[in-house]
Amino acid sequence: MSISRRSARRSVRILGVASASAAVVLGLSSTASACTISEFKAEAKCDGNKGVIVVTDNDASGTPATVTVFRTNSGGVEKQVGEQPVKGSAEGTAVTFQENWQPNATYRVHVTASPYVDQDITPALSTPSTACKGGSSTPTPPASTTPKPSPSESTPAPSASPTPSDSASGSAPASAAPSNAPSPAAGSSNLAETGANSNTPLIAGVAGALVVVGGGAVWFGMRRRGARGNG
Repeated sequence: MSISRRSARRSVRILGVASASAAVVLGLSSTASACTISEFKAEAKCDGNKGVIVVTDNDASGTPATVTVFRTNSGGVEKQVGEQPVKGSAEGTAVTFQENWQPNATYRVHVTASPYVDQDITPALSTPSTACKGGSSTPTPPASTTPKPSPSESTPAPSASPTPSDSASGSAPASAAPSNAPSPAAGSSNLAETGANSNTPLIAGVAGALVVVGGGAVWFGMRRRGARGNG
């Protein structure tokens, strides 16, 4: 059975169309599975009391990539926070940068996945207006900077001031201390009492009586002696 030229040409044409269609399909599928910047997402989160920046790679093709994070300071000056490799997946692969970010800060996240991606994630990452709880970026001021005096400082203790009984008892030993020297005031007081003693008239009367008795005895003796001389 012979094949005509017309049939051969038709077969070649059909094979050409099929090959072109297959090439287009392969090209579209290759483009669809290639890594793109839209498959990367950056977020500012809290890990406990510290801030972190998390970048997630949702590239199902698993193309190796490198993520670099920059902090944009005032005046447009940038400082690199860190750089990490990542290999994406359909479920998403995340890399975490330890960055205790401040509220309302701006970060630029750059992704390199040769030969498909070499650009920043847009828009730039802006952190929340509230810092992580307990973070050092927003310290809580003390309730009062002036210390309050304690009761012991503001009010003296009752035992701090001596009572009259304490002062009297404290001075009593000094006045009661013995002294070898006689007190002039005490001596003068004794003399005054002696001079005003009520026994003085009695002593004078006894002395007068003795004088009278003595005189009588002398007189009686002289008389007796004279009577003997006469006899």
